[in-house]
Amino acid sequence: MKPPEPKAGRILVVDDQRTNAEMVAGLLRNLGYEVHTVLDGPSAVAHVRSYPIDLVIADILMPGMDGYELCRLLRAEPATALLPVVLITSLDPQVERVKGIEAGADDFLSRPVNWAELFARVKRLLRVKGLQDEIKSLNARLEERVRGQVAQLERLSRLKRFFSPQVADAIVAGGEEILKPHRREITAVFLDLRGFTAFTDRADPEEVLDLLRAYHATLGRTVEEFGGTLEHFAGDGVMIFFNDPFPIDRPAERAVRMATALQRAFRPISKAWEKLGHGVGLGIGIAQGEATLGVIGFEQRWEYAAIGNVPNLAARLCGEARAGEIILDAQTEREVAHLAEIEPIGPLSLRGFQQPVSAFKLRSIAD
Repeated sequence: MKPPEPKAGRILVVDDQRTNAEMVAGLLRNLGYEVHTVLDGPSAVAHVRSYPIDLVIADILMPGMDGYELCRLLRAEPATALLPVVLITSLDPQVERVKGIEAGADDFLSRPVNWAELFARVKRLLRVKGLQDEIKSLNARLEERVRGQVAQLERLSRLKRFFSPQVADAIVAGGEEILKPHRREITAVFLDLRGFTAFTDRADPEEVLDLLRAYHATLGRTVEEFGGTLEHFAGDGVMIFFNDPFPIDRPAERAVRMATALQRAFRPISKAWEKLGHGVGLGIGIAQGEATLGVIGFEQRWEYAAIGNVPNLAARLCGEARAGEIILDAQTEREVAHLAEIEPIGPLSLRGFQQPVSAFKLRSIAD
């Protein structure tokens, strides 16, 4: 005769009368369940702690620890608080049912046992236990996912203290491979404040910080809007570049549009300080070409930096720009000439460059 197909469900039968325990266990095994037997309450508690059980069927009248006490102990432990328990009694079923409910039992049977009723109740309670396990598994996976997302957010938050949002997002999404040294064509934008040194000599420290806060707040919003990578702050000097860590379309155009937006956004700040007797303005230089990019710094402080002639040229062109001006190198000018009104300002002799450098002043750019 072919043995019954195994069913989901591990059942523990607890009865101090071995004959009764083996009878119940044998009938349940014939239905395909995995059944274990023990002869007292303490053994049942130990068995449940060491083996995954889905349902307990226990006699109420047992020496030492009765079925009620067993049920209360199982309910007191988080791991077995929801474990289904069926109590079997040969006493007054109504009285025992009340006591069983108070102890936390899920169901009751009276002796002599109606086997069809027992099998139906076992089937129902195992189905409930299966649903509980499924919910528990889903909750565990959800908790794991939430923990992972929280860890990712915490990591991103820490990274954003040292890197620009684009670089921080790239590290979290793609790993630190993206920070390895590499070469790429970028458009570098350097800007600093005209008249800032004189301003710091005459203004109170609080006024200096107020100006920098307004300047940096405006800068941060605009850089993020246009998708630039903010490389570093150095007092009033700031370096931004485009096309890294991720390539973008028309990096030169984005850089020029961002620079124009920055000049426009800084005018109200400049006018406000002018009314207080302080003349400050924004000068910007833009250059395009290949640069080396990667992480520099030391263990407590890292920066993602662009190194080479391009960022240096942007800084030198910025040095030539007066308040409110944007000066471009030749390669940037070629990229945006069809969109912009540009004025050549002749070759410039710049520190660190052996040959004079062609330079252009941006007048305007089409919307």
